[in-house]
Amino acid sequence: MTRPIHDISIAFAPGTPEWPGDTPCSCGWSWAIAQGASVNVSRMETSPHVGTHADAPLHVGLDAPGANQLPLDAFIGLSRVIDVRHLEGELTISQLEAAGYLSGTVRLLLHTGRTIANGTFPDGWPVLAPAAARALLADGLRLLGVDCPSVDARESKTLEVHRILFDGGANVLENLDLRSIRPGPYELLAPPLAVGAIDAAPVRALLRPL
Repeated sequence: MTRPIHDISIAFAPGTPEWPGDTPCSCGWSWAIAQGASVNVSRMETSPHVGTHADAPLHVGLDAPGANQLPLDAFIGLSRVIDVRHLEGELTISQLEAAGYLSGTVRLLLHTGRTIANGTFPDGWPVLAPAAARALLADGLRLLGVDCPSVDARESKTLEVHRILFDGGANVLENLDLRSIRPGPYELLAPPLAVGAIDAAPVRALLRPL
């Protein structure tokens, strides 16, 4: 029996909420059949952070690796979704364990419920406490995915969680759509698009139940 595939991506499309002050997604036509051209060819302008995307270390570090160096294997494989919608502020490792985190999880996806998939940019969302991020890394974490716009708090200027994860060799996946996903184990298929040495890459993120 074929396992169902859940698309947990948020589109790079006009109307998808961008981070306040960032470049929104806009689309138009370079050539259009309706205007006498032989083909339709569209054009797009967007920040790579608008829809579902993988941040690169370059996002927070000078001369750090760009999205062209993101390791594909970190974004493909066994993952675990846990529900933290009932939590606020900085999440401790004890809270994560109570929510369903299991030791040895390599790819952890946090369902916070504060998602742009609802059509608006959220005022805030729960984030990992720095100590929790370090504990997850020590336990083998390679990827943290979130359904909110960032692994750091909206008002953060230091982006400490980003830096801890990148320094520990982990990767970051943001703006997932987990609204219809139950907690538990899944196969994650979310390779970043092949882009140049920029600070983030769009992602088509999929989950298959195990």
